[in-house]
Amino acid sequence: MKKPTIIVTGGAGFIGSHTVVELNQSGFRPVIVDNFSNSEPFILDRIAELCGEKIESYTIDCTKEEDFERVFSNEKPDGVIHFAAFKAVGESVNEPLKYYHNNIGSLVVLLNLMEKHGVRNLVFSSSCTVYGQPHQVPVTESSPAKNSQSPYGFTKVVCEQMINDVHESGSHLSAVLLRYFNPIGAHPSGKLGELPRGIPNNLVPYITQTAAGLRSSLTIHGNDYSTSDGTCIRDYIHVVDLAQAHIAALNWITKSEEATVEVFNVGTGNGNSVLEVVNTFQDVADQSLNYSIGPRRSGDVEQIWASTEKAEKILGWRPSLSLKDALRDAWNWQQKLK
Repeated sequence: MKKPTIIVTGGAGFIGSHTVVELNQSGFRPVIVDNFSNSEPFILDRIAELCGEKIESYTIDCTKEEDFERVFSNEKPDGVIHFAAFKAVGESVNEPLKYYHNNIGSLVVLLNLMEKHGVRNLVFSSSCTVYGQPHQVPVTESSPAKNSQSPYGFTKVVCEQMINDVHESGSHLSAVLLRYFNPIGAHPSGKLGELPRGIPNNLVPYITQTAAGLRSSLTIHGNDYSTSDGTCIRDYIHVVDLAQAHIAALNWITKSEEATVEVFNVGTGNGNSVLEVVNTFQDVADQSLNYSIGPRRSGDVEQIWASTEKAEKILGWRPSLSLKDALRDAWNWQQKLK
């Protein structure tokens, strides 16, 4: 039987690469579309090693409709998982037009091509940033999603609205909007992981780079928040669990008889403070980490974690890996990078 073909935009990126491997192992035929603006070509070789076969890939910018058209014409996909987007909150504040052009523009192109080629099923990479600073935690899918505090977060709000608008227009589009919390970790093999360009924007790669001696120290931004230890709280989910959520979403939407759009939180349902993450890493790596407390960082949300009940009930998905697992795998990846 022919395997369903799934285009994966940003398929060589951190979450995309892990999802491509899970797709391959779950009976799908993934096709990677990536311009390597936030990844490296050697990741394609690593994906091939883990899959036991070469995965078809196109080096294409998703905002270029003529180029992207070629992928649809050649591959005749059964669905799309759309990761391709810029994602640094701080950078988006300084370069908002870059984020609006890429994150919103690429989705406009994609939805046009899906309509033109009769491709119905979409899994969209959204973010918990759409919630901004929530009034209460854990956050459910019905929590207000208009409070985004950065241009990056606002692009996710606009993209979600765009998908809903296309669906409501009478299109046959069916979409699952996955609102990620904080993906961390790496593939347990150590062959795939997070590859930040320059100074990391995210906590865990900064921790592992500091432990590896690539950074002199880690600065924790604020310890005077209204939390148990004064540091910000987030919901950290292992990237492999997150990748498997995409398989569950794809399986569910493929079986759906009517066109639909559904939103799901993808997290662990637990919050961990920055200091908890640092201390857990020190235990896992069996070494001390050089860190200091600095001032609060503009735009940081005090605390947020997910309610995952909807994903468990409807998608039949729940995370199985712990914070320790994620930090162990991230450290293994960092060491093998050397």
